[in-house]
Amino acid sequence: MVSGGGRSDDSRMSNRVPPHAYFVVSAVFHYLGPAFAVLLFARVDALGVAWLRIASAAVVFAVWRRPWRVWARLERPVRWVLAGWAAVLAVMNSAFYLALERLPLGTVAAIEFLPVIVLAAWASRTRRNAVALVCAVAGVYLLVDVRLGGEPLGFVFAAANAGLFAAYIVLGHRVARDPAVSGLDGLALSMMIAAVVAVPFGIADAAPAFTDAVALAAAVGVGVTSSVIPYVSDQLAMARLPRATYALMVSLLPATATVIGVVVLTQVPSAAEVAGVILVIVGVAVHREREASSEPAPPPGERVTPEHG
Repeated sequence: MVSGGGRSDDSRMSNRVPPHAYFVVSAVFHYLGPAFAVLLFARVDALGVAWLRIASAAVVFAVWRRPWRVWARLERPVRWVLAGWAAVLAVMNSAFYLALERLPLGTVAAIEFLPVIVLAAWASRTRRNAVALVCAVAGVYLLVDVRLGGEPLGFVFAAANAGLFAAYIVLGHRVARDPAVSGLDGLALSMMIAAVVAVPFGIADAAPAFTDAVALAAAVGVGVTSSVIPYVSDQLAMARLPRATYALMVSLLPATATVIGVVVLTQVPSAAEVAGVILVIVGVAVHREREASSEPAPPPGERVTPEHG
């Protein structure tokens, strides 16, 4: 079992910031990444963009965390979780870009949110949380422009991305709370493995970028803004938020997109979009986490990291 010293250091620093703030950072950068991806789509096919995003993020994590030093000391069950999460990251990002080639972003976002609703509903054991979930779903329905047009294959990729996004939350939450992986090393390890997993179906499409300085720069931008910053923020939030709370807060993503559209792109929202934003905010505000005493106890022998350092 790996020593938790690194995790303690990271926890002391991260606990100074409310976990919800990390989610807001993740939500904002979730929509800055596609700005770089637009530039890449003009030069590289979808699977190539996905691989460049994963690979550039893996390089950043390798330089920052040097996670390979941790791998040898991990027990086999933890390695399997990290490998599974890596496979999810690789296929999820690829399916996302393949869906965007065929469907509007709003449609893909709506489909992506459906399994997350199931995760939130699964743990919504109180009437208050049920009301919060209904408000969040209604708000997302008003915010997202769901159109049934487009290629049927696009819906297949969007559905695959949706299921994998739910798996990302489940496995990511498990890694974030596993004391065997110090700090963010679990994320760094999984991202490096994901870059290798995605090689067979992404490297060929990514080849044109290797001789294009602009495309490579855009790839780094996509990797940092779409994978490094939001995934790190997700881990810091998941380490302190119950999985159901995090799943419900994902409904803030369409609301965040609307706010960014107003501030950055001067896109004035419609009345329905404003109502959607309000409903989502109400849903998140109404939702209440379970008491700490109702959280599952850690397995015997595991050291519990203090919530406040």
